Amino acid sequence: MVQGVGFRPFVYRLAVKNGLNGFVQNRSDGVIAEVEGPSVVVDSFLADIRRELPPLACIMNIECTDLEIRHGHDFQIIPSDAKGHADVHITPDAATCPDCLQELFEPANRRFRYPFINCTDCGPRLTIIKAIPYDRTNTSMVCFSLCPQCLAEYEDPADRRFHAEPNACAVCGPRLTLLDAEGQPVETADPVKTAIDLLSSGHVMAIKGLGGFHLSVNAASDEAVKTLRSRKYREEKPLAIMVRDIDRARQIACVSPEEETLLTSPQRPIVLVKKNQSGLIPESVAPNIPNLGIMLPYTPLQHLILENHFTALVMTSANQVDEPICTGNREALERLHGIADYFLVHDRDILVRCDDSIAFVADGEPGLLRRSRGYVPQPLALKDPMPPILALGGQLKTTHCILKGRYAFVSPHVGDMETPQARDFFAESLTLMKRITESDPRIIVCDLHPAYYSTQAAQTLAAERVIQVQHHHAHIVSCMAENQIDGDVIGLAMDGTGYGPDGNAWGGEFLIVSETGFQRFGHLQYLVLPGAEKAIREPWRIAASLLKTAYGASWKEIARQLKLIPDKTPTDVFDKIIDGKIHSPLSSGLGRLFDGAAALIGLRRRVSFEGQAAMDLEAQATGSSGSSFPYEILHNTGDPLILNMSPAIRAIVNHLKQGRSRAEIAASFHQTLIDAFAAVAGEMREVTGLTRAALSGGCFQNKILLEGVIDKLRISGFDVYCHRKVPTNDGGLSLGQAVIAASMIKKGF
Repeated sequence: MVQGVGFRPFVYRLAVKNGLNGFVQNRSDGVIAEVEGPSVVVDSFLADIRRELPPLACIMNIECTDLEIRHGHDFQIIPSDAKGHADVHITPDAATCPDCLQELFEPANRRFRYPFINCTDCGPRLTIIKAIPYDRTNTSMVCFSLCPQCLAEYEDPADRRFHAEPNACAVCGPRLTLLDAEGQPVETADPVKTAIDLLSSGHVMAIKGLGGFHLSVNAASDEAVKTLRSRKYREEKPLAIMVRDIDRARQIACVSPEEETLLTSPQRPIVLVKKNQSGLIPESVAPNIPNLGIMLPYTPLQHLILENHFTALVMTSANQVDEPICTGNREALERLHGIADYFLVHDRDILVRCDDSIAFVADGEPGLLRRSRGYVPQPLALKDPMPPILALGGQLKTTHCILKGRYAFVSPHVGDMETPQARDFFAESLTLMKRITESDPRIIVCDLHPAYYSTQAAQTLAAERVIQVQHHHAHIVSCMAENQIDGDVIGLAMDGTGYGPDGNAWGGEFLIVSETGFQRFGHLQYLVLPGAEKAIREPWRIAASLLKTAYGASWKEIARQLKLIPDKTPTDVFDKIIDGKIHSPLSSGLGRLFDGAAALIGLRRRVSFEGQAAMDLEAQATGSSGSSFPYEILHNTGDPLILNMSPAIRAIVNHLKQGRSRAEIAASFHQTLIDAFAAVAGEMREVTGLTRAALSGGCFQNKILLEGVIDKLRISGFDVYCHRKVPTNDGGLSLGQAVIAASMIKKGF
């Protein structure tokens, strides 16, 4: 990434400082610089390029060639050479840099309190692009003509705003407007100050950001938070908050050094950090869980709003359930009508929808739960060059992936394919990815599940070939691809559900995996999901199924003692539903086991969002300890082994009868899984001789499970690989799909 980041002026300044002659130029395949001078000075120049890179630049490779002396007299930035096919990478949007932040609050500066201040080191990139290359004429800044002062900065190689495409000031650039709920302008000389006053008085504000709108309220006001929840129909799902700076973050949470690095990075993701006991943020922001999702300001406007006000602001994506984030002013007024009291908008169009990224720290390293603003479209380097492929992802947390040479381009987070708006965004994202990669692959990859929207969409695209890839195979290969490993590995693919070749729902899988195939070595014992999708919304149904498997005919008495089944539910009918598997599929999903265990110990018998019961179980176990429950590994000749958790279910019931705490039981449940996974991996190693283990799937978002399995496997002598650059959940699925298809084609499959 060497274009749009101030790289040419950086090279220019280095060359002039060292007294070198020559030129620097943008080309379709990167940047070329020709320098002439004493060899020791040239060597120093090359070393400085690597050591003193601009903040947003990233060099994949440098090639050096000796030329004949030309006896030049100066150093120049010469016009770009646009011939050939582009092979440079667009920079992600970046948080306001320290220099711009200083100017923003400097009364003598001509951009004092200007909400759109930026330079080559910061500001919008991807979200304002409509075409390649990244020039002002190809962005939403094209309608803002530079004033003489801004133009002088833009054209001066010695200025840090040289060719900063979003460069502007209050005279020539974008402007804020405050609107009421009906879209009428609010008369005010200072929209920011008025917005602060409205937020302070408890109103819900829609605020236009980089990649879309946020819905915002004063996070310290329990009443305001509950108002937002009721209007957005988001009863319990945690809400992200934004704080002024790292010191304010420490007032409300326990921030580790690794988490601080994430929070203050140019990417500015939402970071999951442990709550402290300050009481400054009401429980309604993130009920029943130990963490807060915190981010720091990344736009000048956000810095202005949070300057001397608010402990924190809720900053949640501006959308309805399962819909994409709003980007346009009129769109926001229509879709957020009845939710927002006021709208703080501006006239710089958002051309690429981009949610906030979500990150966490596990095993001392950062990981991503959602990869979007700040990270996209930076590509992932692959171990080997690949043929062009387009992968469409899954049904939930959808992303797309295009392979181009040695790089994988994963799209911004698209989301769940449940609504017409989400499906429109799906198509919008495909267009974006083809545009920014300047490619249109005709080999399309999708999931095996016939009912997934992405699977159906694959049949409608112009394609030479459509390849379907099993869900959990894609998960493990995604982990392999980002870690640049190939060959056979032991794969632990743990999630809620994925379509299995046997027609059942998989999700607790022990696999032997290569880039082109897999063997199902073992799996969690199948359980019946009474009522199918209804069981996911009502986990008490899964708990009842677990009890029936563990206790047989006596399960109903156990359920009655635990007050598990709602009143007026006919248990005999329920018994027949499970026995007959009436509208009740089989699942080996670890996510479903988590749901059932959470319901069994009385944490959550109904959920309002996906993964809620599992989150509650992890929350209960956090900070607690417990010994492992019993389990069984069942072997059937010629068939995959089965990890039978019925002994653990019986142990949970016994602990409940003995009055053991939910926290201890939850901790023991986690420890049981950790021990069982390591035991199965050990058997896989004995049979195959493999010592590399790859972990993937949404259940490894659970920090206790992830760190526990990593530690246990490492102690057992495994080389362990997990996700750091793409999400372990279905947000990373498209990468695995793409690499599997490309590997099949390379090997002639």
